[in-house]
Amino acid sequence: MSDESGITRGRATAEMVAQRANVSRVAVSRAFNPHTSLKPEKRDLILRIAQELNYTPDRAARALVSGRSHLVGVIVPDVCSHWESQEIDALTTALQNEGFATLLFKTRTDYSMDEKLLAYMRGFNPDSVIAFVENVKPTTLARFLDRAVPIYVHYPYPGEADDEEAGPLHDRLNVLQRAGIEQAVALLQGYGAQRIAYVSGLGKSRANTAREQMLRTVMAERGLPPPVIAPSDYSYDMAYAATLDLFRIGQGADAIFAANDVGAFGVLDALRHELGLRVPEDVKVVGFDDIAQSHWKSYNLTTVKFDLAERVRALVRLILRRLNNPAAPALQETLQTRLVVRGTVG
Repeated sequence: MSDESGITRGRATAEMVAQRANVSRVAVSRAFNPHTSLKPEKRDLILRIAQELNYTPDRAARALVSGRSHLVGVIVPDVCSHWESQEIDALTTALQNEGFATLLFKTRTDYSMDEKLLAYMRGFNPDSVIAFVENVKPTTLARFLDRAVPIYVHYPYPGEADDEEAGPLHDRLNVLQRAGIEQAVALLQGYGAQRIAYVSGLGKSRANTAREQMLRTVMAERGLPPPVIAPSDYSYDMAYAATLDLFRIGQGADAIFAANDVGAFGVLDALRHELGLRVPEDVKVVGFDDIAQSHWKSYNLTTVKFDLAERVRALVRLILRRLNNPAAPALQETLQTRLVVRGTVG
């Protein structure tokens, strides 16, 4: 029975919408898929009646029929750091625009993942899983995924062990850091920098290892001595402390390359407010990532840029390519880096 407003009590069905709109049940299904062709006026009519009846498609039932859940699992080491939060926001928006919902899973502090969580993730039957941490390996994920092929973000670097193709099938986004690092070192050298320090990221991070090795390679090729390593962990506070140690215990540097922008902010504040040094006159500073805060006037940071929009598009392409061709061999996309010059070098 209906109330006075004419809206059906209980859960409405697609058949009820079809009957009210005088269309087929298939047309109702197509109206809720933005990628199917349907006359705009018919789609508008169906969606209006569906709203009146308080009808929404049953995703679980659709998944049983289509074999697709329209869910993407995302495994991250952190959700509140500046780069990760910006990437998750952009990726979630892009996936939603393609009709996917996002399942977010966080690793332990050592970048490993509780297998109970992986078993829980399997229960959602995701169409794809993006692993932003290399410690959750394909051999581990393969035990908890059915048809989904995981995607890994890979940072190639000189001299690495060539074992990435081993193990279960997985797709990759290759982030090539050489171009951006070469541009940064050339700029620093052009301004006379000879003693360059590297304020590192977390030691167990593959991205940090790749960044340091690429920096060493480029500096050696340009006739510079190896970088002075100031151990840090990507955080503002550790980078601040590492900078103080570099100058108060060590021999200082005339340029500092930080593993990420947040670390570079710590470097800048330590140099200016604790050590009384001028940037860029006394010490030049380069960051990595080009997060949104890097262009803020207080920092105005020269940094090696990951193009976030390009990175997200590449990840979405990998998902769609795999879903269109589930039996394809390992798929790859490639992302370059470039230097963005601002006020901390000059």
